[in-house]
Amino acid sequence: MFSKMGIVLMRLLAPLPLPILRAIGWGLGGLLYLVVPGRRHVVLRNLSLCFPSLSHAKRKRLARRNFVCFAQAWLDRAWLWHGAPEVVQDRLSITGDLEALKGTAPTVIFAPHFVGLDAGWTALTQQFARQFTTIYTNQSNLVVDAWVLAGRQRFGQGRLFGRADGVKTIVAALRAGDPLYLLPDMNFGPEDSLFLPFYGVMAATVPSLSRFARLARAQVVPVITRLTPDGYTVDLLPAWKNYPTEDPVADTVLMNQRLQGYIDAVPEQYYWVHKRFKDRPPGEPPVY
Repeated sequence: MFSKMGIVLMRLLAPLPLPILRAIGWGLGGLLYLVVPGRRHVVLRNLSLCFPSLSHAKRKRLARRNFVCFAQAWLDRAWLWHGAPEVVQDRLSITGDLEALKGTAPTVIFAPHFVGLDAGWTALTQQFARQFTTIYTNQSNLVVDAWVLAGRQRFGQGRLFGRADGVKTIVAALRAGDPLYLLPDMNFGPEDSLFLPFYGVMAATVPSLSRFARLARAQVVPVITRLTPDGYTVDLLPAWKNYPTEDPVADTVLMNQRLQGYIDAVPEQYYWVHKRFKDRPPGEPPVY
């Protein structure tokens, strides 16, 4: 019942002017920072590990801003998934190397977990005449799962692969010219991961960016989505040169290094609420 009411609320919020919706998000983010101590601890712990030179006071301010950006981006799904198409397009500005996504060249899009990741997907599927694909994890709540699926398939011919679809199906789509919107920068467990440095701390990291690009002989195009007062800027960076190589470990180390540079530009908008360092190398104690 609560999930249905929440979806109705999102539909009601969709027509609001963006400054009003963002103000609501500002208040909600500040409230969540205060009333969700467990997740606040995760954010502060991540920031202390990744930015040890920052003072505790500065990390707390950064954490508060992170909660606000997270809440604002979550509420923005109201207009992303229910707003008028022309409003959605007006609020999503695609910049950078647009030529990189034209044509039919096999392409893996490196889309790190910034809070605007759904805005980036929506912009690409609405404004490019290509079928984009991504990998989707089903939500435990069936009502919410159906809502998220409908929102992410609103524009274009987006195809969402389940984990059970397997690598061969995804690679076949890549080779056929359907770009893969890939978000490999989370802790997906130690089984298929490598423990590699992220901000100098060993983190379980899946080498899927290198793997998919190598198997499909695809270019890698980073797409960084940033929340702005007017909506979002979706920045298409130039395709990485000499990537991938035959060394998936070196490729994944490079991915983490470049990701750090993207994060440093807007650290308050990265997905710090995730337990990025949950799994530890053998013998290392838990950090949370």
